[in-house]
Amino acid sequence: MERLLLYALALCLGPSHAQLCPPRCTCQNLSPSLAVLCARAGLLFVPGLLDRRTAELRLTDNFIAAVRRRDFANMTRLVHLTLSRNAIRQLVPFAFADLRGLRALHLDGNRLPAIGAQQLRGLPNLRHLILGNNQLQAVAPGAFDDFAGTLEDLDLSYNNLARLPWETIRRLSNVNSLSLDHNLIAHVPQGVFADLHKLARLDMTSNRLKKIPPDPLFLRLPVYAKSKGSPLSSLVLSFGGNPLHCNCELLWLRRLAREDDLETCASPPELLGKYFWSVPEEEFVCQLPVITHHTGRLAVTEGQAATLRCHGAGDPEPAVHWLSPEGKLVANGSRTLAYENGSLEILVAAVQDAGAFNCVASNAAGEATASVELQVNPLPQLADGTRPPAPGPSDILTSAKAGANGSAAPRDGGVLASELSASSALIRWVPPRPGPGVRMYQIQYNSSSDETLVYRMIPPPSRAFLVKDLAAGRAYDLCVLAIYDDGATALTATRPLGCVRFSTQPGSPQCRSLHAHFLGGTMIIIIGGIIVASVLLFIIILMIRYKAHDGNKKAQVSNVYSQTNGGQPPASWAQDGADDRARELNGVAPSKDCEKGLATRGQEAGAGETPSPRRRKWSRTSLDLQSKCPVPSRAKEQGNGHARPEAAAPPTGERRRASEWTDVKI
Repeated sequence: MERLLLYALALCLGPSHAQLCPPRCTCQNLSPSLAVLCARAGLLFVPGLLDRRTAELRLTDNFIAAVRRRDFANMTRLVHLTLSRNAIRQLVPFAFADLRGLRALHLDGNRLPAIGAQQLRGLPNLRHLILGNNQLQAVAPGAFDDFAGTLEDLDLSYNNLARLPWETIRRLSNVNSLSLDHNLIAHVPQGVFADLHKLARLDMTSNRLKKIPPDPLFLRLPVYAKSKGSPLSSLVLSFGGNPLHCNCELLWLRRLAREDDLETCASPPELLGKYFWSVPEEEFVCQLPVITHHTGRLAVTEGQAATLRCHGAGDPEPAVHWLSPEGKLVANGSRTLAYENGSLEILVAAVQDAGAFNCVASNAAGEATASVELQVNPLPQLADGTRPPAPGPSDILTSAKAGANGSAAPRDGGVLASELSASSALIRWVPPRPGPGVRMYQIQYNSSSDETLVYRMIPPPSRAFLVKDLAAGRAYDLCVLAIYDDGATALTATRPLGCVRFSTQPGSPQCRSLHAHFLGGTMIIIIGGIIVASVLLFIIILMIRYKAHDGNKKAQVSNVYSQTNGGQPPASWAQDGADDRARELNGVAPSKDCEKGLATRGQEAGAGETPSPRRRKWSRTSLDLQSKCPVPSRAKEQGNGHARPEAAAPPTGERRRASEWTDVKI
């Protein structure tokens, strides 16, 4: 029974321990190591069910887009990792930190845009790094630091690299093969390969190199064009496909004993298209530099900026540098800027700067010089012995625009803002420590909403300055500098004393903000709309009332009908009776015609009979006298007791006079 239980337990645990193979992958048990082959498996991620004993992992031709930190956690036995031809765009920092035993890493054929300083950390034993055929545009300077001493093969081909971390490449002392072909490299520093004693293959094909600087490595080893047939102690150099400028700078390369690999010259024009190794050495020539134009004489006031210009031409293009009147080399500093186009800018000119500056243009063929005279006029003296402030640019290279919190606390020690108002601020500063004599102070400030810098020059005895013409309710950043004589460069130098951030007081209440103006305009529009709507409503009501009154008038139209023998009275008689009752209620006194008509109608009603057609020997016309003949009410008749004689109905058959037919419609 015990044996049966042990057998069942072995069946349950055995397969789970031996079958740690991801789906759609092939696992090869090479005891004591394991190889996992997942090529063309349609994987979107690195498989999670990986045996930690795996020594070789191949994940080629899949659709993996990112490598995460946990993908290779605790896989310390992994020696060979292949991630070629995937869609990897992202490598998280320290993604391979646990692969301390990894020797080969293949990341070619992916979509990596750059290699950071921490993405390849934790690989102290790496020997082969393949990063070709990606989309690399930059490689961080410290990206290869962990394996700089062990790397033997580095492939950066078929990328978009214009610059390389040459200082890191200079330290690859164990590298044997370096592939930099098919990139955008235009410059190689001189002597960068001098310490690569084991370098046997250097490929710089199809870049943008116009020249290859001489290197001791090329002179130390025999140079060949192809690795086939070359001895072990030799260097295979490939530089075809570059726009080589065949002048004296490539004469050293032309003199090497190397077979022709069909490299061609791209310039100068007379050598365009010629094979590099077929051009005679005497045609690799350079031209002396010539200074084409420069500043002749320049006069500025003390404290202002001075720009000296110089331009040279030659083959190759000369480099321009400047010498001070004392013969010292002028380089970039706190107060001077030297540009690649040959210009020299002195940010704050001093009286000691006056003199002849020399412009030197040099190349491989020689050098040319030109003199530029600088005149610095001192500031005028005032009655009290001080000098008025003169505006001038500052040598502060960074803007104090870190934000504004409205406080006047000093950002750097030594400068304080006080007595803040809506348009001014009092700036105080501490004089510098004992040292070179201060010639003047300079204040530089700008607003939080404006990048334009404002400068003020202050006489040396001052320890405070009232800054005016400030905008209300704004934050300002201000710095104070001391200008003194620099004995090392024989020029005037500056020393920052400190910076401060402050905010001016808000403006007066009558200065409304944009929001208040916008709100007032909106209220005016609303009130005007209400008034217009009220006027339109009033007009509509008047029109309705006018139409109703006009309809009542049209209803009071006389009905005229003609009755012949045997005819019936029209239906308008009923309306006539209703109108009579209405007028009866209104108490309108009938006229004589009305009385006569009413009396006749009353007699006919009292008789209670309707005249027959035989008794009607003529056509008669019924006249509607509603507008002038209202029927008096019975109550009124009973109250009066009797009718007025004038209102008595005329006898039947009495004829009307012509005057009684006035305003009667027929």
